[in-house]
Parts: sequence; C-alpha cells; structure tokens
Amino acid sequence: MTFELTSTDALSGARCGRMHTDHGEIGTPVFMPVGTAGSVKGVYHRDLADDIGAEIILGNTYHLYLRPGTDILNRAGGLHKFCSWDKPILTDSGGFQVFSLAENRKLTAEGVQFRSHIDGSAHLFTPENNVDIQRMIGADIVMALDECTPGDAGYDYAAKSLKLTQSWLARCIRHFDETEPLYGYSQSFFPIVQGCVYKDLRMDAVQDAVSYGREGYAIGGLAVGEPVEKMYEILEFLDPILPKDKPRYLMGVGTPANILEGISRGVDMFDCVMPTRNGRNGMLFTWKGTMNMKNRKWEDDFSPLDPDGTSFVDKTYTKAYVRHLFSAGEMLGAQIASEHNLAFYLELTKRARIHIAAGDFLQWKNAAVKELDIRL
Repeated sequence: MTFELTSTDALSGARCGRMHTDHGEIGTPVFMPVGTAGSVKGVYHRDLADDIGAEIILGNTYHLYLRPGTDILNRAGGLHKFCSWDKPILTDSGGFQVFSLAENRKLTAEGVQFRSHIDGSAHLFTPENNVDIQRMIGADIVMALDECTPGDAGYDYAAKSLKLTQSWLARCIRHFDETEPLYGYSQSFFPIVQGCVYKDLRMDAVQDAVSYGREGYAIGGLAVGEPVEKMYEILEFLDPILPKDKPRYLMGVGTPANILEGISRGVDMFDCVMPTRNGRNGMLFTWKGTMNMKNRKWEDDFSPLDPDGTSFVDKTYTKAYVRHLFSAGEMLGAQIASEHNLAFYLELTKRARIHIAAGDFLQWKNAAVKELDIRL
C-alpha cells in the first residue's frame, strides 16, 4: 500500500490523500463501514459500493476466527471471495473484542487467552497466530495485536499495558515479515499507538511504532471511557509527531462530530458501528441533527428523510413511511436507516475533503458540528 497527500488545511491538521491498494484506491479522510463478521449489517454490498460509496470495509479477526473459521475462509480464497467484495478490506486484530471480554480473558507475555462468547470454548491469540489468521482472512490492511487499555486506567497500569503491546508488536512485525500473502495480492501492516491519556506513554508508543517504518499507523485506546475533551487533546498531541506521509487511523470513533474533530486533528481513517447500530434502533443522523424515527412527531411528516442527503433512500422514502416501518416492526425500517446513516457518514468525509481542498475546512467544520449535535 502507498499513500500520497493531495491537500492540507492551513488552519488545522486536516488533510486529504489517496491510499493505493491492490484492491483499489481510497480517498481520505474516509469512513470505513464495519463488516464485523463479513457483513455490514442489513446492507447489500451492491448498495455499499454504488449508493453509499464505500471504498473500504472492515472485518474483525476475533469474530471471523470463531465463525466461520479460518479453514472455511482459506478454502474460499479469503474474505474478499467469501463475501463477494472486490474492494479493500481492513481487519481489526480483535484486541478490542478481547478487551471487552474482561471477565473471560487472561493476558500473558505469550498472548491473550480468552473464551468464545458463542460457546465458551477456550482460545489463545499470540502475535504470531494473529498475523497468520489475518493472512488467511486476506485483509489488505492487517492490524497489530494489542491490549486496548481502558480510558480510565491509572498510569502504572497503562505503562505496563503499553510494554505488553510493544512486545507483541515486535513479534507481530517479525512474523509478518517472515510470511507471505496467501492469495496473490499484497498486504500492509499497521502498528497501533496505545498509551491511554498519558502523553509521555503516547510519545513512547509513537517512537516505537514509527521505528518499524510501516505503511500506516493506528491510534487505539480512545473513546473507551475517557472524556471526549481528553480524546481531542491526545489527538492534538499526536498530530505533529506521527509521520506526515503515512495515513493515521483512529479506531472505533465515533459520532459525526467526533469524526470532524478528528479530521481537524490530522486523522485520515475512521470506523464505528454507530451508523448501523443506531440505525437499527431508529436513530438517523442528518445534516440538521439527529432524529429518533420512533417518535410520533414524524407520523405525518411526508418530507424526505434528509433534504440535504444524496443517497437513494434519502431521495425515495419519507419520514412518515420510515416511522411507520419502525412502529410496525418491519425489518425494512432498520435497513433503510442503516443505509441512510452509512451514506451520511461517507458523505460527511467526502464533504470534508472538498472543504479541505477549497481551503475553508475549519470554518465549515465549526458550523457543521453545531448543527450535527442538535436533537430534532
């Protein structure tokens, strides 16, 4: 994978770029829909590519390893062929999922022992077999195995956690460089910068990660319990010390406002389950604020879902109809809401690119954030 910067904003850290992979190009800043188990919930790949405009999606190593399993994925020729998606895929190593299983996992120098949330069976992720699993999944971008430190962790715990993550990173990279892709196209590797809310630990993490000279760098351990102001503070701290010529990926973040604030602090790549998860529960993100489609106020509102939206569902369905679908328990309601939200997130990053190139990003962002935080 290669990356080129195409525009930068003079008044903030915002930047535009192009990532080049064997499965296609990706414009940045970019939002990546989350396809945890090889499926972006409720959305056809046709719509993901053609209407929503997704250029890359995520898969999750933890979930894909448990089901359908690496044997099936390997026999299928990798996740791209298995799920019929011919654009880039990034895989999260599963560190966050294991982090969320706190009562069912044990961290050691060797790796992390955990129990499946499906059947309680015991498993072990090591840096080496985690790389092998992601090789078999066939992601274009492979992530390091790390410990996702809680946002409220004390300094001593965060420092110990970072040392473990760094020791695993060295082993991940060694094994990645000693192995080859399985399906005839190249794979890239991103270290994950941890360190909780402590700037000296984040500096240590950046220096260690950058020493390996990889194709890009992820920022982990944010939006996991710390105040949002602290997240922005850490991003501002990291912006000038991360390589300018490599993409930065903020993992698992977040709201539309979070994404715009992240872009203004030099972040290029984002992912979050919020568009589909919130959509399934009736929450729609729009350019005028968020709507709860289960509210009675939309019962006889025959205006488009989002007059400023550009997707097929925005042009086709009314608020009253989608409110009816949720009231009747029709699955189409969740599908429409999920597609709308994903299209909104992709349009958000697309418009950010336009304003960065035009030189008025900061003014546009500040105005947009005020609108996006309104509850309609």
